Amino acid sequence: MIPGVKETLHDYLRKAREAMVWKLDGLGEYDVRRPLTPSGTNLLGLVKHLSIVEAWYFGKTFDRPFAEELPWWDDDAEPNVEMWATADETRASIVDRYQRACAHADATIEALDLDAPGVVPWWRKSSVTLHGILVHVLAETNRHAGHADILREQLDGAAGMTPTNSNLPEQDLEWWAAYRARVEEAARAAV
Repeated sequence: MIPGVKETLHDYLRKAREAMVWKLDGLGEYDVRRPLTPSGTNLLGLVKHLSIVEAWYFGKTFDRPFAEELPWWDDDAEPNVEMWATADETRASIVDRYQRACAHADATIEALDLDAPGVVPWWRKSSVTLHGILVHVLAETNRHAGHADILREQLDGAAGMTPTNSNLPEQDLEWWAAYRARVEEAARAAV
C-alpha cells in the first residue's frame, strides 16, 4: 500500500462530513426538514442517515460497536425512518449524534490498518477490509453531499463545500439569471 493512503482518504472523508453539517447552517427548522424531492429527500434526514452509515460500517463491520442505540435500522423499524427527522427529534441531537458516530468511526480508522478484515453481513460479499469500507463510506458521504448541494442551492442559493469555499464562479444574481436563461435556451433549442 502506498504510504499516506489512509490519511488521504480519511482527510477527504472529514471534509465531506464538514460539508454535510455546513449545509444545515443558517437555515430554519422547516427548511432543514422539509422534503425537497418527490422521494422526500431532505437535509437533516441525510445527516441522520449518515450517522448510521458511520456507526455501522466502522462499528459493526469491525466488531467495534457504537455505544448508542440507532433503532432506525432495526428489523421492526418503520421503512425509511432514518431518512427524515420526526418532530420530536431536534437538529442538535441529530447533528451531535452524527458527530459522535464520526468520532467513533475516526477511532476505528486510526486504530486499524487498511488491510484489517471486517464483515458486512448485509452485503452479498461480506468480507471486507478497512480500506474497502473507508472508500465505500467516503463515496456514500460524497454522494449525499452532492444531494445536499442541490437541496441547499434550491433553498437559498448557497453552494460549495463551505461558506468560504464555493465551487461556483463569483458572480452576481443578475449574471446567474442570464447564465441559467442561456442554458435553458440551449436545452430548448436542442429539442
